[in-house]
Amino acid sequence: MKTFVIGAVAALAVTASDVAPAFAQKSGGVLRVYHRDNAPSGSILEEATNSVIEPFMGVYNNLVVFDQTKPVNSNETIVPDLATSWSWDATNTKLTFKLREGVKWHDGKPFSSADVKCTFELLLGTARDKLRKNPRKVWFENVSGVTSNGPNEVTVELKAPQPGLLQLLAAGYTPMYPCHVNAQQMRTEPVGTGPFKFAEWKRNESMRFVKNADYFKKGKPYLDGIEWRIIPNRSTRILAFAAGEFDYTFSADITVPLVKDVKAKAPDAVCEIRPTNVSTNLIVNRDKPPFDNPKVRQAMDMALDRDAFITILSEGRNNKGGALLPAPEGQWGLTIEELSQLPGYGTGEAVRKAQGEAKKIMESLGYSAEKPLQVKVSTRDIAIYRDPAVILIDQLKAIHIAGELEVVDTSIWHAKVARKDYAVGLNLTGIGVDDPDAGLIENYTCASERNYTKYCNPEVDKAIFAQSRELDVAKRKAMVKDIQKRLIADVARPIIFYGRNYSCWQPHVKGIVLHQNSIYNGARYEDIWLDR
Repeated sequence: MKTFVIGAVAALAVTASDVAPAFAQKSGGVLRVYHRDNAPSGSILEEATNSVIEPFMGVYNNLVVFDQTKPVNSNETIVPDLATSWSWDATNTKLTFKLREGVKWHDGKPFSSADVKCTFELLLGTARDKLRKNPRKVWFENVSGVTSNGPNEVTVELKAPQPGLLQLLAAGYTPMYPCHVNAQQMRTEPVGTGPFKFAEWKRNESMRFVKNADYFKKGKPYLDGIEWRIIPNRSTRILAFAAGEFDYTFSADITVPLVKDVKAKAPDAVCEIRPTNVSTNLIVNRDKPPFDNPKVRQAMDMALDRDAFITILSEGRNNKGGALLPAPEGQWGLTIEELSQLPGYGTGEAVRKAQGEAKKIMESLGYSAEKPLQVKVSTRDIAIYRDPAVILIDQLKAIHIAGELEVVDTSIWHAKVARKDYAVGLNLTGIGVDDPDAGLIENYTCASERNYTKYCNPEVDKAIFAQSRELDVAKRKAMVKDIQKRLIADVARPIIFYGRNYSCWQPHVKGIVLHQNSIYNGARYEDIWLDR
């Protein structure tokens, strides 16, 4: 209780202020960025991919947001956005926000507490206008209601204390939506209050955003606009960046092996590596025979050689992990030492032994080299999915599973796996916030839309929601570690590795700060400027 209340008291003093820049930023110019694929829509509340966050986060604002100039997302780096301050009541179940006055939506209509209330009603599924997809509804299942206290104040009421709530609200995935614009329009012509206005979208070609001259943060953004060009082929887009056609790469698009090519062709480029809080994982449809047999799922997990994936794809830079980002960058993940004691995380001879046992399991079920289990391995049609999927298929051959790669367009991938229209898949799961309420509730609870394997263990569900209500940080961390170990034992969604990739930009691009424990919260772009 003490830790949470101290944080709450500190929040009382948080107010919006304009801090003078440490150096002279220049205004003007258009940032040219390449995009890896076609975003499914511009409605952040409805999507579950960085392909939407990266170009569209600058259209919106949150109540609060992670400081775009600080590399670590935490309670201490949450700053005002549409709210100017916030405070908890004595029970830690009512969170009141005082809102900025004079803020306008991009179409000129005023922002007010009614818009905050409408946004929560969309997320909770109680609005008349419905979201087509609602992947983070489960984040806010503890919200009992939202009350407008006049046009410039709103209170979020909880069923029980939830210390992680403020971080969920600070995520790039939780922008505020206008009451007066329907959900359908937000998919194709979104209206926000953010530093950039949506201007144009040519499917499979480009997206264009222009400066919001009426932005409430005076002097920002520095850029006149941002232009995104969609280039599905990774080699082509990297060559284009090296040739100077682009100022900035898509976030974390450059792998460890490929950064050498970038630096060879563009030696002046600035390239930085970071953990992404995105796991590459095996998803198995438990309702589709023979994968409804836990022995088959166990054998598939035992067949994984995680070190081989990490060596091939990142020259050893990626990390093994459980359901949450591993330490030291992750605040809640299991350490390497803790992981090494768990099944499936061994090295060398331990891996070969596990693979031998997995092979025997499959043979006991009637499979052999002459009669393998034939299956399509589905994955999203971008390189960071396809490359590990090929390795997965190769490793499964050793236990008499003959996989055929099925690539699926981004625009339908998440909808496909959400409705369980697959048998086996290679998936990437990004965690929007380095907090268990995002990683555990979203991906492993029985009723979550993002629980793609439909793993459902009532005891684990109970434990996940119990940790969400725990105010003592030490107790909560212990609970979270126990949950992760249980998920591994249950083969809920085998995590193969957590990625570390590079972002690169030309030397004239200034103000970029890469967030280190999630790639989903740092794409506002209001602080970026061009020195040319």
